[in-house]
Amino acid sequence: MNALNNTLLSNPELLQKIDKLREQNIGQHVALPQLVVVGDQSSGKSSLLESLTGIAFPRDVELCTRHATQITMRRDRQVRTSIHIIPGPQASEDHKMYLRAYTPKIPPGKDLRSAFPSILREVTDYMGIRTDMSSKTGSVFSEDTLKIEICGPHEDYLTVIDVPGIFRKHTEGITTKDDINLVRNLVRSFVRDKRTVILAVLPANVDISTQEILALAEEYDRLGERTLGILTKPDLVTEPSAQTSVCNLVLGKRMPLSLGYYLVRNRGADDAATGEGTLDKFFQQQPWSSLPPDRIGISALRKRLEALLAEITRREFPNLRREISEKLAECQRDLDRLGPARPNEKEQRSYLNAIAKQFEDLKGGALAAHYSPYELFERRAMRLITGLVNLTGEFSDWFQRHGQMRHFEGPESRTCEPRLLAEPVRSPSTPSTDTTSIDFRTYLRDCLETYGIVINDEYPELATLSTEDTDVEDPQHGIMDWIKNLYLESRGMDLATFNTELLSAAFAEQSHQWERMVKVYMGEVLRLIHHFMTGTLHAVCADDEVAKDIWAVILMPVLERYEAGMKQATLLVHIERYQPPFTLNPSFNKEVQTARGKRMKESLQDKAWNQAKYEDKWVLNLDDVALVTETKTNAQYLFEEIHDKLQSYYRLAVDRFMDNLFRQAVSYQLLTGPASPLTVFCQKWVVELDAETLNRIAGEKEPARKRRQILNKKTKALKEALEIINF
Repeated sequence: MNALNNTLLSNPELLQKIDKLREQNIGQHVALPQLVVVGDQSSGKSSLLESLTGIAFPRDVELCTRHATQITMRRDRQVRTSIHIIPGPQASEDHKMYLRAYTPKIPPGKDLRSAFPSILREVTDYMGIRTDMSSKTGSVFSEDTLKIEICGPHEDYLTVIDVPGIFRKHTEGITTKDDINLVRNLVRSFVRDKRTVILAVLPANVDISTQEILALAEEYDRLGERTLGILTKPDLVTEPSAQTSVCNLVLGKRMPLSLGYYLVRNRGADDAATGEGTLDKFFQQQPWSSLPPDRIGISALRKRLEALLAEITRREFPNLRREISEKLAECQRDLDRLGPARPNEKEQRSYLNAIAKQFEDLKGGALAAHYSPYELFERRAMRLITGLVNLTGEFSDWFQRHGQMRHFEGPESRTCEPRLLAEPVRSPSTPSTDTTSIDFRTYLRDCLETYGIVINDEYPELATLSTEDTDVEDPQHGIMDWIKNLYLESRGMDLATFNTELLSAAFAEQSHQWERMVKVYMGEVLRLIHHFMTGTLHAVCADDEVAKDIWAVILMPVLERYEAGMKQATLLVHIERYQPPFTLNPSFNKEVQTARGKRMKESLQDKAWNQAKYEDKWVLNLDDVALVTETKTNAQYLFEEIHDKLQSYYRLAVDRFMDNLFRQAVSYQLLTGPASPLTVFCQKWVVELDAETLNRIAGEKEPARKRRQILNKKTKALKEALEIINF
């Protein structure tokens, strides 16, 4: 019982806190628990409010609701009524001061009823609302809210908000067709909030399915969980079938709502002196007397509204505190990303320097694969060094297996002795007609996608640095025939040997696709780096305009450094392909000797036999050894020698080239060297900027200034809201 009393005692305090939040316009940032009265014009909304509050709301067209009205009733020892205006969320500071200065003279007791229409006229004037369309000044509706607070020892704790009634036809000289949509949008702005209970006022004497307000409520409350129907004007329902239909609504047998329907009879124009008890006697008649007593009459409705408001306030208060705290933290993060205000050169340079510092930190993390401290690297495409290593691994694997124009022979598949003049000679550079090819760029991108690296952006500025020739042929077979043809085209007066130029020409032909493959690979390297640079710049610079201005200034030097990396890669290709074959690597001779040994072993395999007493040892006749070497023709020996030397050198050249390509063209030129494009935007660059360029980049633009003002204003309001809640 004590716990229940404590809960009840806490309700007024919570409700007062919510009212204070509403006065601070916190409702524009977070949804507040509230009861909102909505309905079509002539639905009985004004009469209902009068019955609930005792204040006579005018019913004439000129004074119909043109603004939201908050009616708050509070229990207090002192009887008093206060009226003031809460400025709208978009009100200027001058307009706020003007509205807050409004202090109407409020007559005591019953005299307020007769004085209220004149007070409303004053309010519309203060809000700048025009009531005559012939006037060219003012607006027809206002975002400002009229607050009426009624206190007394017999008042209950209740706050309801009245919004303009929905209408379908404009009134000549008063409203326009545009005002129809304006009011609908105003009503929507209230009913869409998740903490709003919609009090839908519906005249009982019309088919409620024709009432637009129910359709509007259903739009934002599809399950009907926060819509309460209030049926008015039951005295105008005379047909028994219509009365039954109304009773079925109240009993939940028709168009049910979770919060149900209430049936009330409001004061009419002739009922000014009629009390609630007299009005509620109407429900002692049939068929209304058969309805549950807690669903009929103003007294029952008021009790339900008080309990409902207390319930949603108590339930949502902890969530409200958490949401305000989260919004405040979000505002602070946005302000931090905007950086400090920067009206002069010193603050502009400091602001830009901080951005450059963050960029350099992220660059360092990206190159060292140090990803965990940075949220940016949750996107795999931003993990620069990982992407480049994976890309290079796939490129190297393909390059070593498919980079040559023709497959080398293995001892296990060695061809028969070539016949020098048995077949027509085909040019070494003439490709076979049975070759297949792939789009190498697509292949590399597909490989990256298997690592979760997907870049959907296209960068037109990289077009001149990439190649359109991206098809790469698979290696052909028949290398011994090709060597034969190559030899016949270049043989000289060599005695059982070959011209050293032959090996150079053969290597150049075998590496014919290198340059094309390298350009495709380097294009993808540049694309990864470019994606990282643009993404990182926008990540560290919250102001998109500043990021775009920085990029516009650094783009040309960045592209120049890209080009230097591409040129270095091309240079390495040319060195390998067009310089005479040469190596100091001792493994070259070793590989050649190994190849010769394998060929000899294969030739003698058929001549050898095994003796049981030697287990796995094989025995050869020395005469057979001599016979094998004697029967091999000079041509066969020569072509095998060319093949083995070309194969051994090609393998060494590929390994050497792949190392040089990555270390020089990628790592040094593009990533870690002093002329890397990643070093263009840095703190040193900021220090060296001239004042004019600095101001053009870092000077705060109008959109950023406006956003800062909005965030500062929102932060101030949310801090005040937390003080109200926690006090």
